[in-house]
Amino acid sequence: MSENCTESCSSCSDDCEERKEPIDFSEKLNELSSVKKVIGIMSGKGGVGKSLVTSMLAVEMNRRGYRTAILDADITGPSIPKAFGLNEKAAGSELGLYPVASKTGIEIMSINFLLENETDPVVWRGPVIAGTVKQFWTEVIWKDIDYMFVDMPPGTGDVPLTVFQSLPVDGIIIVTSPQELVSMIVTKAVKMAEMMKIPIIGLVENMSYFKCLDCDKEHKLFGESHIEEIAKEHQLEVLARMPIDPKIAAACDKGMIELFDGNWLDNVANVLENEPKNSETNGEDKMKIAVASDNGLVSGHFGHCESFMMYDTVDGKIIKIEAVPNPGHKPGFLPVFLDEQGVNVIISGGMGGGAVDIFNEKNIEVITGATGKAEDLAKLYLMGELISTGSVCHEHQHSDECGE
Repeated sequence: MSENCTESCSSCSDDCEERKEPIDFSEKLNELSSVKKVIGIMSGKGGVGKSLVTSMLAVEMNRRGYRTAILDADITGPSIPKAFGLNEKAAGSELGLYPVASKTGIEIMSINFLLENETDPVVWRGPVIAGTVKQFWTEVIWKDIDYMFVDMPPGTGDVPLTVFQSLPVDGIIIVTSPQELVSMIVTKAVKMAEMMKIPIIGLVENMSYFKCLDCDKEHKLFGESHIEEIAKEHQLEVLARMPIDPKIAAACDKGMIELFDGNWLDNVANVLENEPKNSETNGEDKMKIAVASDNGLVSGHFGHCESFMMYDTVDGKIIKIEAVPNPGHKPGFLPVFLDEQGVNVIISGGMGGGAVDIFNEKNIEVITGATGKAEDLAKLYLMGELISTGSVCHEHQHSDECGE
């Protein structure tokens, strides 16, 4: 090895040792988009019905009155469009791409909407596929989505890693089947989610049994289930057991999944609806910090900021970053909006006294008089080095701008 090479490697090693800050892979949502919750649907292996569960959950939440969407991250094996009977192409403009709407208004983006022929194979390397998933988040215009379901490819490879690192995933649901081999595979998926600090909402077992129409008995075609053992080992909840039902398969084949009749996923939907805000799990100290910002800097006027930079933290460390566009500055609206987002702390340059009072009523800490980069301020707060100046705007011309 040459002397120059040795010096270069030594220098690189020194740099790596000094690099203590984790690399931030998070991607910003399109500025015209609004997505409240992102739920990943994951499986350790293929063929267990992950896309089916994704589709049915989107339909169920849509039936309950929520605006739902599906980001089809299974780039090489997209099956979501088929289940919904969609074969049109996605439209776009200089503002971004527009998802295709299903018959009941579910917004969907899949690679099939961009291919010339939906049967064309996607023969791409991992980085290109991962980049496409990111584009589905950053370049697609998702309008007022309450629940976005991300259909991930099976396994623990590039795409699940990209989704966990780049998208603000609120939690994942792991889909499995009763075979004994699945125990090991599910454990791999669970451990990956734990490594990435992504909350696991629970497990769904598909193909649990077949109910005979003649004798009305349940037959376990794949043998006894091991899902309870897996759930107990990892302190997880079994949210649902779905049967082998020819009607479900027929609905998917005909593109009529929105017409499915069954209550198998009701409990999953209930859990998604009632998920406690800022819940503490596994002894972790969780917090959400919002910074009123303009182009990455803290805004001087709370009510007229460009967006709110949201920082989800666990045990004093930032684990997720999301930019939420300012939805408007009607008097008293923003404090309620941020409370619904689960915010614990709001940081701004200036703020009206009325807004401060509402935040105080909702037990949300207010930091005013801040200057600098939004992310730096969030980190300073976590280190206990950011102190509010108590700056409140009293001038009449600024009262609306500062959220009063």
